[in-house]
Amino acid sequence: MPQFLNTADAGFETAFTALLGMKREDSPDVDVTVAGIIADVRARGDAAVIDLTAKFDRLELTPETLAFSAEEMAAEITRVSPEDRAALELAADRIRAYHSRQMPEDAEWQDASGATLGWRWTPVSAAGLYVPGGLASYPSSVLMNAIPAKVAGVERLVIACPTPGGAVNPLVLLAAQLAGVDKVYRNGTATIQPVDKITGPGNAFVAAAKRRVFGKVGIDMIAGPSEILVIADAGGDPDWIALDLLSQAEHDQSAQAILVTPDAVLARAVTEAVERQLQVLERREIAGASWRDFGAVIVTRDLDEAAALSNRVAPEHLELCVADAEALSRKITHAGAIFLGHWTPEAIGDYVGGPNHVLPTARSARFSSGLSVLDFVKRTTIARMTPEALAAIGPAAERLAQSESLQAHGLSVRARLDRLNG
Repeated sequence: MPQFLNTADAGFETAFTALLGMKREDSPDVDVTVAGIIADVRARGDAAVIDLTAKFDRLELTPETLAFSAEEMAAEITRVSPEDRAALELAADRIRAYHSRQMPEDAEWQDASGATLGWRWTPVSAAGLYVPGGLASYPSSVLMNAIPAKVAGVERLVIACPTPGGAVNPLVLLAAQLAGVDKVYRNGTATIQPVDKITGPGNAFVAAAKRRVFGKVGIDMIAGPSEILVIADAGGDPDWIALDLLSQAEHDQSAQAILVTPDAVLARAVTEAVERQLQVLERREIAGASWRDFGAVIVTRDLDEAAALSNRVAPEHLELCVADAEALSRKITHAGAIFLGHWTPEAIGDYVGGPNHVLPTARSARFSSGLSVLDFVKRTTIARMTPEALAAIGPAAERLAQSESLQAHGLSVRARLDRLNG
């Protein structure tokens, strides 16, 4: 059974603080292993990747077979049913339309001194997307990662998608094609040209590898287990809410599902509905462990208090299953994604809603955002001084340089000012 908390109880704050600090992932010491793999790949290139692929994925490759050929891609994609293709195409269209609106604009203006200032946005040249292989192979994640990159104007976009035992998910390859991915690799290194940014989900080893390479390349985020928090009032449907909670619990035994409501009757009804659904859910062992070990039901005095608690959790996914979801949403300051009203299940956001499903976890929504076009562009500032502008603001720069004991800085300004005064 999940934790049951009530804000009216004397020990609530202690219990809630413990819930916030709960460690939800096993913490094997993977960093040493990952460091060794990275060092091996840097030293031996493709040979190391081929050996590691044989070891971990039970698949023998050569430098020539690291990537899927066009013929292999086409053959695999023919296995996709018309119904699955139509669903994936709808998702791709909606994700592309949403992210196209995120493109920032260049700007340039002249200030009062006569200086021209501004900025310019340009895409990264190349990006690499990691797609988990095996059971956790999600074509929706391909769309969510690759489409924003292409909308941003990334010239070269490649995917690394392990195929354990040679097993291929044709939907992943179709998603790559629909998103405009240039090449799909089973794994690789020297054969693959370096990229500027790496995105994509993965386990603790993937997270450790991202930490190791960050700085040499950009990364999207270090994501943890999935999370959902549902705020519901008395009008909520217990069965719907139970399924919404389980939709994230079934991801991972370390996932977390939390219900926050001022209605104790609804809290009990949802808990009972979860137990019923767990009897028939295909992934009941995973979802049941998540709900038992990390789930929580919190009864509050009112919806305002529920919103305040949600802001402290800063959940990855937040559903507002209340009568006036718009009004309550204005009280939310920290959440990766908000789903408004009874008819907006979080699962819509995972697939066809349009907004990205790559979102901050582990309370990092307090200071970060979900994946977007902005992750694949960077801003370059622009400044141009006229002689008059330099004369107006240059002396202040010279003064500040002197205060910091950076003589050459000040002299580089003074030389130009002397020319003007000469």
